[in-house]
Amino acid sequence: MTTDVQNPLLDFSGLPRFDAITPDHVGPAIDALLEQNRAVVAQLEAPSEQVTWENFVAPLENSTELLGRAWGIVSHLNNVVDTPELRAAYNENQPKVTEFWTALAQNEALFGKYKALKGDANFASLSPARQTIIDNAVRDFRMGGAELPAEQKERFADIQEEHAAVSTRFSENVLDATNDYKLLIADEAELAGLPADVKQAARAAAEKDGKDGYEFSLHFPSYFPILQFADHRALRETVYRANVTKASEQGEAFSQRDAWDNTQNIVTLLKLRDEEAKLLGYKNFAEVSLVSKMAQSPEQVIAFLEDLAKRARPYAEQDLAELRAYAKDELGLAQMEAWDFPYASEKLQERRYAFSAQEVKQYFPEHKVVDGLFRLVQSLFSVTITPDTATTWHKDVRFFRIERDGKLIGQFYLDLYARAGKSGGAWMDDARGRRLETGGALQTPVAYLTCNFTEPATVDGVVQPSLFTHDEVITLFHEFGHGLHHMLTQVDEIGVSGISGVEWDAVELPSQFMENFCWEWDVLEHMTAHVVTGEPLPRALYDKMLAAKNFQSGLQTLRQVEFSLLDMHLHYDYEPAGGKSVQQVIDEVRGQFAIIVPPAFNRFQNSFGHIFAGGYAAGYYSYKWAEVLSADAYSAFEEAAALGGGQLTTETGRRFQQEILAVGGSRPALASFTAFRGREPSIDALLRHSGMAA
Repeated sequence: MTTDVQNPLLDFSGLPRFDAITPDHVGPAIDALLEQNRAVVAQLEAPSEQVTWENFVAPLENSTELLGRAWGIVSHLNNVVDTPELRAAYNENQPKVTEFWTALAQNEALFGKYKALKGDANFASLSPARQTIIDNAVRDFRMGGAELPAEQKERFADIQEEHAAVSTRFSENVLDATNDYKLLIADEAELAGLPADVKQAARAAAEKDGKDGYEFSLHFPSYFPILQFADHRALRETVYRANVTKASEQGEAFSQRDAWDNTQNIVTLLKLRDEEAKLLGYKNFAEVSLVSKMAQSPEQVIAFLEDLAKRARPYAEQDLAELRAYAKDELGLAQMEAWDFPYASEKLQERRYAFSAQEVKQYFPEHKVVDGLFRLVQSLFSVTITPDTATTWHKDVRFFRIERDGKLIGQFYLDLYARAGKSGGAWMDDARGRRLETGGALQTPVAYLTCNFTEPATVDGVVQPSLFTHDEVITLFHEFGHGLHHMLTQVDEIGVSGISGVEWDAVELPSQFMENFCWEWDVLEHMTAHVVTGEPLPRALYDKMLAAKNFQSGLQTLRQVEFSLLDMHLHYDYEPAGGKSVQQVIDEVRGQFAIIVPPAFNRFQNSFGHIFAGGYAAGYYSYKWAEVLSADAYSAFEEAAALGGGQLTTETGRRFQQEILAVGGSRPALASFTAFRGREPSIDALLRHSGMAA
């Protein structure tokens, strides 16, 4: 195993040494690992009398895993503590890493050996996990261009390198625009309607920058409360416009609008993906994307989404009619604009259900939420979660371990707060996967859990606990569900342990499954405490929250379907060389399916990182696809409760872990779901949970 204490990125003896890693370590470490991997590949390319798992797959996995782990650390740091020096190191080394993986995927000698393993008489005697890894490898070589003629292989490799660079530039532009925007409000009167804690955070941000007044940014915890609570309509418009025009040609509020404009990057990415698809013999990139997913064809996905849109539309139209009537009659908004919708929706919810999101927020201090989440997981899956020790990339990051019967089974970093230099959104990523090493030692999984919540404020010298909205609580549970999928695996083969090898449109099953518990009284009563009085969430307030659970669910469902269809059509029937622009495709989809059409200056796609800088290209539908699975899976717990077993039935949790979480990608997701539920999934539970059942 490569271990170099002089370069912490080459030290694989334990956890990453985040306190020691600097940008200067990146290039030498990656060069050393690439050299090592090329040497291993050269050895494995040589003809051999018999190809076996032990003499071929194991040494290849042993070597490439180290490169993946080191580059994973660099990528993670680039996402959470972006600096000019780290960005430069990342961008300098990314092409080399991309080139290596592309060449590996096109290596005909290695491809031939995987095919030999697949065709060998001993294949049937391999474990199901190893069979799946070999099957996936054969598929991935074909999708990596291994069967292309030499000239086309070269072009395919160029596409991969350019795609990686443009995707990175897309992310950097969004991050730079987000960090650039600062809105300073001098007069507190302009902030009428904003909650006190939001104003406190804005005052602290201004003071940190040496300014008087209140400073707001485009980090979600800063700007969204303005849209949701600010009475000042012009302020809402200012913030809305800035947010939906960042990284675009419309972004007049940004100091480097042209330099950060992602419009051409989107076109470039779509062209590259389309060319890749044509090289591989597919009609479009959507077909390429679905090769490794549950869904069988783009047509099936589009039909699923259009059916869901049809089911949701009557509820969405009712939601919108009620909102417009309320806004006109009660708020004096005869003509609602895009920046009015969150504000009017919050006011209507307060009126209808007699509570506000801000009132609920007072009962969700960070420590109670995190403790409540851990309590639930420990009860469901018979594990214990305790603080652990590790070096981290920021002082606010915490580290924990998960044990069962006193035995370590996983660890995770928890990075909860938004800050400059950190990409927006929330995600889980793997720092290390579970595997049984060649020598027999078990490598336990480690996860990164990253969110962008409001950091604790300091008022009169006293640090206040960070308060989470209920939506943020749901986000935390969602990401922890991904983490559980990664950490509670029992598969010993790294290629299909945890989330590895899981179909992309099923990977959201555990995360969305966990969201359901955020609505259970048995869970909430143990994870709430009023920030002032310490009293738990009142049952009466909970009942109001539950009554409001499906408030505007029709609109929300239709919006997600709209995004999913935009993604599919951009990768399915949009011709980059044709006469239509990306905006025209978006406008056409909206014209058919949206009932709230954004203003013409809206450029949300210019920061749509999921599909242009993440793994969701022609895959954003996965959220709704997997929600069918997660709602149906959660129904098993509801059924257990109806039989008197309680919502936290250990037996049901044990089966969910055994049939879904533990098996990772070692078998098809549909087989795992069927093993848990005893049947194939049904959309009924999703419609019922969303208040859209007939």
